[in-house]
Amino acid sequence: MKTYFVYILKCSDNAFYTGITNNMERRLHEHQEGKDIEAYTYTRRPVILVWFEMFTTPDEAIKTEKQIKGWSRRKKQALIDKDWEKLVKYSKNYTQFGKKGRSSTGSD
Repeated sequence: MKTYFVYILKCSDNAFYTGITNNMERRLHEHQEGKDIEAYTYTRRPVILVWFEMFTTPDEAIKTEKQIKGWSRRKKQALIDKDWEKLVKYSKNYTQFGKKGRSSTGSD
């Protein structure tokens, strides 16, 4: 059975990069070595793998990757931290928290 991975990297500039692969070890090596000068991570190395999930079908992996790419930084951080309460909170109403994820009181 083939496996697929959706992953999040933390870049040297603290940006998050979300990707998909069928070979995690090879793909991480490619990111670290800077195989593609046009790649988002090329100028943001080194990168650190901060989260991944394994899938058995490419369709599910692609669906999850696209979903995560649409999330706010705070929501991605909640996923990485396995903070399910905040993940649910940030899922309920994006406009309530604004682009920087701040609530009306400015607190988490």
